[in-house]
Formats: sequence, structure tokens, C-alpha cells
Amino acid sequence: MVCADELGPVIPRTFPPAPGWSPDGHRIKAELDYSRGPEKTWVYGGLRPADGQEITMTAASRNSVNYQQFLLLLEEANPTGDIMVVTDNLSSHNSKATREWLEDHPRIHHVFIPVGACWLNLQEGWWRLFRKAALAGQSFADPDEIDHATRVATAQLNAHAKPWIWGRPAPPTRQLRRRFEYRL
Repeated sequence: MVCADELGPVIPRTFPPAPGWSPDGHRIKAELDYSRGPEKTWVYGGLRPADGQEITMTAASRNSVNYQQFLLLLEEANPTGDIMVVTDNLSSHNSKATREWLEDHPRIHHVFIPVGACWLNLQEGWWRLFRKAALAGQSFADPDEIDHATRVATAQLNAHAKPWIWGRPAPPTRQLRRRFEYRL
């Protein structure tokens, strides 16, 4: 099983970044710019929950052709067995071109999550870690820098990958407290 999704576009800045510290000594947190513009980079990602390994790819647009290239990367990374891709209902995931492409790749099966239930996709939790590792506080000059940051952060996160389990872990067992006996 692979959980797949796209991260919103990351747009290079065309102006110098703000100073790193505010006058009162706190670090300035630069929000990502998700506005529309001439240059943007989309990040595709697929998480293999069994071992926590991630495959990422950057693309200049979010369309069926790039999604099919990403599915090809998933297929190469998982050479044996069926691949269940858990994904959202984006039009490029279910377009006619993608459905025809999937007919030639019978190992890949799509499982679409319900609309408005992104929390069912384990990939969303990985995006949070990825944003912090690759994008937080960064200012990118061009799409090549975004691609480089994506590859570096993916390699670092994969080096420490652990299996992903949906849900909250069981609480730790409580040690017994000392029991006192009071006698009157």
C-alpha cells in the first residue's frame, strides 16, 4: 500500500527575505506563499507505511502527465506485488488519460478517500514533517532549489524512517504506585 498526495505549489521569492529575527528577539516564521504566479513547483509524494519510506518528485504543473510519471516512480520503487495507492479525488488522479495509463500497469490500484476526509491518508502526516524539514524558513530563488531541498529532505527523512500506523499509539502501561496501609 502506498499513500500518495501532492503538496501545494511552492513559489520562489522574487524579493529578498525578511531579516531572521524580530526586534524583540523572536525568530520570524516565514509563511509559504501559495499564491498563483508564473513559476511554481508541485511536490508529489508517496509513503509506504510498512517501512515509512517515501518517494517524492517535483514538477512544474499538477496534471495527468506528471501524476503518471510519479506513479511510474512508485512502480519502480516497489518492483514486486500489487501497489494500492490511497489518494484524494483530484481530477488528474481519475482523468481519462490516467485511467488508460493504469490499464497498462495492472499492479497499480487506486483507492480514493472520501471527500473531506484527508486525515484518512497517512501521507498527510508525512507532509507535516516534510514541510518542517525542507520548506520551513526557507527562501528559494528558483525551482531547482526547491527540487534540491525536496531531495535532501526526503533522503534525511528516509534515513530515519519507521513504519507508519494509523491512529493514536496505546498509552504506556502505568507502574503500580506504592500502596500504604493505614492502621488505627
